[in-house]
Order: sequence, then C-alpha cells, then structure tokens
Amino acid sequence: MNLASAFANLSNDEIKALLDGGSLTIYSVARPISADLPVEFSSALAVLTFATPAFGAPDGDLETPAFTAETFAATHVGTPGFARATKADGTVVADFSVGPGDREVKLGEVSCSPGAPVKVVAFKFKSVGDWPERPDYYNAHPRPGYSLPAVP
Repeated sequence: MNLASAFANLSNDEIKALLDGGSLTIYSVARPISADLPVEFSSALAVLTFATPAFGAPDGDLETPAFTAETFAATHVGTPGFARATKADGTVVADFSVGPGDREVKLGEVSCSPGAPVKVVAFKFKSVGDWPERPDYYNAHPRPGYSLPAVP
C-alpha cells in the first residue's frame, strides 16, 4: 500500500473507514511513485465502488472488501497493474498493487476488455512501501517494440 501523505499516520482500520462509499480504480502500468501524484500515463481499466462500510471483518491475512456490485464492467483493454483508492469525495487515499502473484488486490481476471466483468477475489494490506515492482517501472510509459527501463 502506498498512502497519500495526508493519511500516512493512519491505521489500517482508519484507512478502511475512509473508503466507505469511495472507489477503487484499476489501472494498467505507469503507476506514479507516490499516491500524491496524478495518474498520467494510464487509462482506467475499471472503476469499482465501495459499499458503506467498505470492509467487513478480516479473514486471516485477507481483508473482506464490500462493493456495491459483485462485478463491474471494464471500460478499457489492458492488464491490471495497480489500483487507486479514493474517498467518496474523490480524495486519493492510497495506491495498491494489482495482479497475480504477491499483490494486494487479486482479480478474477488476468486482463480487462471493454464490457467484460471485473471482480476482486482477494484483498490484503501490505506494509507501506512494500511494493513488488522495480523502482524504474514507476511512471514508465511502455510503447510497443520498446522494452521497459533497465536497472543501471
């Protein structure tokens, strides 16, 4: 989890309460290095709306997010890479890693296509700064035929 600086000192329970009625927007790549920065190089693949309350009691290491619908329709084509969570008023709270493997948000799908269903099947909070991606992938703008930046 990468918290916006205004919420850096809050507990996980306080963060969950902030998300009541908020949204979780799924993006592909080019995640900003901070949740305080705007998303510039990715289109939203899907927007999921949290219910109120946004989370139920945890189930072991996993959280139990509550959404207003079981599935949401994707709006663009892409492979999910991160999600930005906002309060009901649109204030950015945190960014979460999305995808298969050791990520915070796991979806029932590997990729998104317009109109196809998107469903969260697992959700966990990892410690702040415990991101699985390489730092040189932040704000990367991949283009067909070009590799992502290499570690120097």
